[in-house]
Amino acid sequence: MRIITANTNGIRAAARKGFFEWLKKQDADVVCIQETKAQVHQLEDELYHPGFAYYHDAVKKGYSGVAIYCKKEPDEVIVGMGNEEFDSEGRYIEARFGKLSVISLYMPSGSSKEERQQAKYRCMDFFMEKMKQMKASGRDYVICGDWNIAHKKEDIKNWRGNQKNSGFLPEERAWLDTLFDELGFIDAFRELQQPEHSYTWWSNRGQAYANNTGWRIDYHVLSPGMKGTVQKTEIYKGEKFSDHAPLIIDYDYAI
Repeated sequence: MRIITANTNGIRAAARKGFFEWLKKQDADVVCIQETKAQVHQLEDELYHPGFAYYHDAVKKGYSGVAIYCKKEPDEVIVGMGNEEFDSEGRYIEARFGKLSVISLYMPSGSSKEERQQAKYRCMDFFMEKMKQMKASGRDYVICGDWNIAHKKEDIKNWRGNQKNSGFLPEERAWLDTLFDELGFIDAFRELQQPEHSYTWWSNRGQAYANNTGWRIDYHVLSPGMKGTVQKTEIYKGEKFSDHAPLIIDYDYAI
């Protein structure tokens, strides 16, 4: 099973840069998209509907939005995480295949102002409870997306200079500690040995991409029962579709 997650920073902009041509070659079973920045009526072209395609738009136009593309038709698609504040921002869509759920998640960023950081904390609190329910459900989960948090020093190039910045705050990193160390969820990328300086997002400022001054904020997070299923990982940097790179992971798991 191959799953790809990609923050496109505007699905139409990514399409103009060849994203869908590239996607065809990947033969993925499920593709999770974040930051579509479009309403579904703007995406009627068949280009935006590879396989079985499902969108969750933000109420605010040109903002946020998630999607999920599936090779096989899901048994069920769940739109929204069950929280009105964040569901109005289009941040969660889930496809179910038998015992497996694959989720496209776009966690809020708190970098623009303190008000948004507080919203991010509210979302984190809500989602932690949701993940406890996921663990108790007995289902298998792959929660893909832009979590907007770099977990450890190896996940960010300039860790010293970012300890007071949203995305690398002690409270945010401790939240991931709880998720992985206490609840037993798994950072799929770290299941295999990885080269140093493996990042998925680079600021558009300065020469961040050229210098690989990046952050690893895009994840596949697995429920505990999926431990040992990761076969291969890749951060794709052959082409640049947005300020994020697609994260591709192959699993020993059939749907």
